[in-house]
Amino acid sequence: MSPIIPPTDAAYAQSLLAHPPPSEPGFIQSTISTLNLQDHIEGGYFVETDRDHLLVPNPFKNLPLLANATSKDHSETRHASTTIYYQIGQKSPVGYFHRNRGRTVHTLHRGRGRYVIMHFDQRDQNGQIPIETFVVGQDIEAGEKVQWIVEGGKFKASFLLPDSSRYDATAADGAETGSEKGLLISETVVPGFEFSDHDFLTAEGMAEALTDVQREEMRWLLKKGEQARMDQVVKQKA
Repeated sequence: MSPIIPPTDAAYAQSLLAHPPPSEPGFIQSTISTLNLQDHIEGGYFVETDRDHLLVPNPFKNLPLLANATSKDHSETRHASTTIYYQIGQKSPVGYFHRNRGRTVHTLHRGRGRYVIMHFDQRDQNGQIPIETFVVGQDIEAGEKVQWIVEGGKFKASFLLPDSSRYDATAADGAETGSEKGLLISETVVPGFEFSDHDFLTAEGMAEALTDVQREEMRWLLKKGEQARMDQVVKQKA
């Protein structure tokens, strides 16, 4: 079975995770400072830039909270939309698997990265979950995306790629020269983001959804605590 993620792409991001720089390089750090970005719980950095004053009926009212299924969402309204800047860099090169109930519109500003989307709402006749992956970047002629939409309910992860598709992974200067800009995007969530509409993929969720081969290929895109739990979860599932 062919890998879902090109091994050279995964190797680049994993090399940064294994040997992170002590701080983000100058250009990325300048962006973080200029835009007042803060650490994001998904990985990377963010700042909310807009929260629409318009309130709309909450389409998720009375649904179980994603992060706490024993409780329900009783709120009457949501902000019509929210927008953030989101950045990943050499020190924090991964946005770990998570989902929102709201629809998210992404717009690229600079840099390159790979997205992996798990379509939990589209199981095939064998119960398998379709997995989509694509590169975001400025080379639209090569199929890179500058705008992409992730519908609600789908788990997504992202990770940093070198600034150029012609990056030489064997070069002596290593991963540090691969992405000097990081990946900077905007995300607009409709209706507006609330943490009650958000959760992370768990080890149990990945073990149930993916084949053994797929799981081993993508477990590094789980939050670190869930990665550590995976072997025990698989053992219990067997």
